[in-house]
Amino acid sequence: MPNETAAAPVDEAFIHSIERPHANLMKLYFLQALCALFLFPIVIVPLYFRYHTLRYKFDAEGISAKWGILFRRETYLAYKRIQDIHVSRNLFERWLGIGKVMLQTAAGSSSAELTLEGMEHHAAVRDFLYARMRGVRAEPVAEAVAEEDDVVKLLTSIQAELEGARRSLERRV
Repeated sequence: MPNETAAAPVDEAFIHSIERPHANLMKLYFLQALCALFLFPIVIVPLYFRYHTLRYKFDAEGISAKWGILFRRETYLAYKRIQDIHVSRNLFERWLGIGKVMLQTAAGSSSAELTLEGMEHHAAVRDFLYARMRGVRAEPVAEAVAEEDDVVKLLTSIQAELEGARRSLERRV
């Protein structure tokens, strides 16, 4: 099975492309249902539908997760509301190469507001979310430099106009 994925780079395009949990989450659900022994058929059905309906969406302002068929649930969490991020991996999750990223807000609940299950690159997701919750902008450096150059050009032209206006006033006086 895959080893630790903690060295995965934080690539914003990659994080935004994550829409579904890793396929090993279904294997984990199957193992959990096996623990119920004779109740296996009853336990596996909701887990099966949860896995096949679970969707994630990372956008510029926050993250959303939705799942369910009969009882549809959708949660949206803005990056600026995130207070704490935990990564949890039990023995089976480590064996399958996945983990849970749990996001908490200041809502007063001791449990996670949103849990991203089945994350193969859980460390990269955690690092991305930490950067976003701290307000790091996703603006490329080249664009920031180009904007700064435009501002400098504008200020230089204003300065030249003011100097010209001052010289013409001094000549009149």
